[in-house]
Amino acid sequence: MVANTNLSQERLVTNSSPKASRIKKISATLLRQRFLILGVSCLVMSIASFLAVNKKTNYQSNMQILVQSNLYEEPQLNDIQKDANIGLTDSNLQEVDYNAQMKLMLSSKLIDQAINLLRPDYPNITSEKIKGKTEDGKKTPLKVTKLEDSKEVNQFSSQVFEVSFNDADPVKAQRVLQALQKVYQEYNIKQQKERLKKGLAFFNARLPKVKKDLNQAEINLEKFRKKHNLLDPEVQSKILLESLGDIQKQLQSTRAQLQDVQARYSSLEQKMAVSSKNAAISARLNKSVRYQSLLNEMQKTELALAKERLRYTEASPKIEVLEQQRQSQLKLLRLEVERSLGDKTSSNIESPITAGQIVGVDPQLLQELIQLQTTSLGLIANEKSLAASEQRIRSELSKYPSLIAEYNRLLPEVETQRKTLEQLLQTQQSLGLKIAQGGFDWQVLEEPHLQPSTNDNRLLILVGGLVIGPLLGVAVALTWGIFSRTIGSVQELQQLTNLRLLGLIPKLASRSPRKRLPSLSMNKRRNLAPSLVEANTWLPCHETLDMVYQNIQILNYPFPCKSLMLTSAQTGEGKTTLALGLAASAAHMHRRVLLIDGNLRHPHLHKILNLSNDWGLSLLLVDEANSDAQDYIQPIHPAIDILTAGPTPEDTVKLLSSQRMTELIKFFEQIYDLVLIDAPSILGTVDARILAALSNGIIMVGRIGQVSQAEIIQATGILSQLNLIGIVANEVSNAQI
Repeated sequence: MVANTNLSQERLVTNSSPKASRIKKISATLLRQRFLILGVSCLVMSIASFLAVNKKTNYQSNMQILVQSNLYEEPQLNDIQKDANIGLTDSNLQEVDYNAQMKLMLSSKLIDQAINLLRPDYPNITSEKIKGKTEDGKKTPLKVTKLEDSKEVNQFSSQVFEVSFNDADPVKAQRVLQALQKVYQEYNIKQQKERLKKGLAFFNARLPKVKKDLNQAEINLEKFRKKHNLLDPEVQSKILLESLGDIQKQLQSTRAQLQDVQARYSSLEQKMAVSSKNAAISARLNKSVRYQSLLNEMQKTELALAKERLRYTEASPKIEVLEQQRQSQLKLLRLEVERSLGDKTSSNIESPITAGQIVGVDPQLLQELIQLQTTSLGLIANEKSLAASEQRIRSELSKYPSLIAEYNRLLPEVETQRKTLEQLLQTQQSLGLKIAQGGFDWQVLEEPHLQPSTNDNRLLILVGGLVIGPLLGVAVALTWGIFSRTIGSVQELQQLTNLRLLGLIPKLASRSPRKRLPSLSMNKRRNLAPSLVEANTWLPCHETLDMVYQNIQILNYPFPCKSLMLTSAQTGEGKTTLALGLAASAAHMHRRVLLIDGNLRHPHLHKILNLSNDWGLSLLLVDEANSDAQDYIQPIHPAIDILTAGPTPEDTVKLLSSQRMTELIKFFEQIYDLVLIDAPSILGTVDARILAALSNGIIMVGRIGQVSQAEIIQATGILSQLNLIGIVANEVSNAQI
C-alpha cells in the first residue's frame, strides 16, 4: 500500500494527446534551454548593435551606358562583303552575348587605365579596391548590372547597363565613375579606329590586283578588235547572215528572170527565122562593122551597169554615169541601123541585135530581140556578181565561230573584272561606314551622379537583430534538444527507468537550516566547534526535500529504512546536495542522522561542509586498535553527524567489501535513526555496487538536462536486482513541478 506522496497523478502518468505531449516537450526544452536562448539572443543583438554603431555611411555614384551592337541580322550581302566582314561582323547572329561586354567593363585592363587617371588624387588606390576584394575583406564596390525594365523593338540590338560605385567618400565615388566614363569612351573610339583600319586593309590589299587584272583584260580585248577589225563578232556575223540571205534571194530572182528572158529570146529567134525581112535586115546589119562595134560596147556598158547596181543604189553617181553612157550608145546604135538599112523603121530599135539577125526581120521583133539580148546579158552579169558575193560572204562567215569563241572569252573576263572592281569600290564605301559604326558602340546615357547614402540602414539592422536573435536562439535550443541525447523532462525520465518517482527537486539555493531545525541548548550540541556550527548554515532546505523524505518513509512503512545509499549514473548530478537535504529534513523531524561520504576515490563532502578530511571512513576501516567510531565522526548539527571519506586508500574495493565495513553499517544503524551513504556514481566504479549491497535501500538521482538516456538505462539495469526503491529528479524546472 502506497500512501499519499503529495505528487499529483499528472506527474506520474501522461494522459495527454501526442500533439499536446510534443508541445509540452518543446516547451520544456525551451524552458530548460532558456539561458542558451537568452545567450544566443544577446549575442546576435550585440553583434547587430555593434554593426549598426560601426557601420560607415556609404555613398553610391551611378551612370548608365547604352551598349549597341550592329552584329544582329543584316540584309543579304554579296560574296565580297561577306569576305570583308570576316572578323568584323557576323551577319548570322540572332542574339548578342552582352555578358562579355559587362565583363569587359570590369576587366583589369580598363580598370588600370582609370586608376592611372585617379592616382594623382588618390595615390593609394589599387585595382583590388575597385574591382576585387578590399584589404578588409569586403566585396567589390564596383558593380555593372543590366537594366531589364524597358522592352525595345529589337531586343538584341542594344542593352543598357548601370555602372555603380560605392565608397565612404562621396567625391571619390563620383570621380571613379568619371574616370571610368573617360576610359570607356576612349576605348570605344579606339576600337572603332582599329576595326576601320582592319577593314580598309582588306580592300587596300585586293584593289590593286583587281585593277591590274581588269587592265590586262581590256588590253587583250583591244588587241583582238584591232587584229580582226571588229567591234562585236556576233553583231557582224548577224549582219553578214542577213546580207547572205538577201543575196541568195536576189540570185534566185535573177536566175528566174534569166530563164524567162532566155525562153522569150528563143521564141523571137524562131519568129525571126521565118521572117525573110528579118533575115535581110539581119544580113545587112551583120555586114556593118560599126554596128557590131557599137553593139559590143553597149553590152559591156550593160554588164558594168549590172555590177555597179549590186554595190550601189540608183542614186549613186556611178550608176548615173553608166546609165547616161548606155543611153548614148543606144542612140548611136539606132543611128547606125538607120544608116545601114536606109529606112525609118530602124528608129524603133530599142535593143542591139546581131547583124545576121536583122536581115528579113520585122523591126519590132528585131527591137524586142535586141532588148531581150541586152536584158539577158545584164542578168548573166548580175548572176555572176551575186554568186561571187555569196561565195565571199560564206568565206567570211566560216571564220566567225572561232572569232566569236575568242571574243566570248575575252569580253566576260573584262566584264567580270569591271564588276568586281565596281563592287569593291561600292563595298569599300558602304562597309567603311558600317565598320566605323559597327561592333559595339558605348554611349553614356546618364553622366555619373551621386546618390544619397545607400546603406543607412542602422535601424533595420537593430530591428533585424531584435527579431533574428530570439528566433535563432529558439532554433539553436530546439536543434540542441533534437541532437542531444540527454533527458529533458520528468516524463522521459520515468518512461526510461520505470521507477517510482520519489520527488522533484528544483535547483536548491543556500538557506540557513536554523529556521527549520529545532533550537538546541548548548549542552546538547556536544561541544561543536565554531567552524562546524557555522557550516550548518549551508545545509539546503526546501519543502520538496521534506516531501522526498516523507515518500521514502511511507514506502517503507511500517519498517522504516535505517540506511539509504544515494547514487547516480554519472558524477555531477547533485546526489551529495540531495543527501545533505535529506539529512536536514530528517533532522527537522527529530531524527538523528549520520551522513557517510562513501566516495573514497574522489571525496567531496568535506569540501562542501568545510570539514577536515585527515581522518574518516578509510582510516576507520583500517584501524586495528578498534578505536571508538565516534572519534572519526564530525558533528555539524545537533542531529546530524558527518563521517568523511578520509585519506584516499590504495585499494578502495578491498576496504568497502571488508567485514569491517559491514559491521560499521550495522553499528551505525543501531545508533542513528537514519544512515545516509553518499556513494560514487554507479557507472564510474564498482564501489557504488558494493555499498548498495550493504544498504537497506537505494535512491537513484537523475539530473534533468545532464544525464543521458543510455546512462540512466544502464545504471537502473545494474541496480534493478538490488533494493532500488525509486528515483529523484534533480534540478527540475518550475514548470514541471
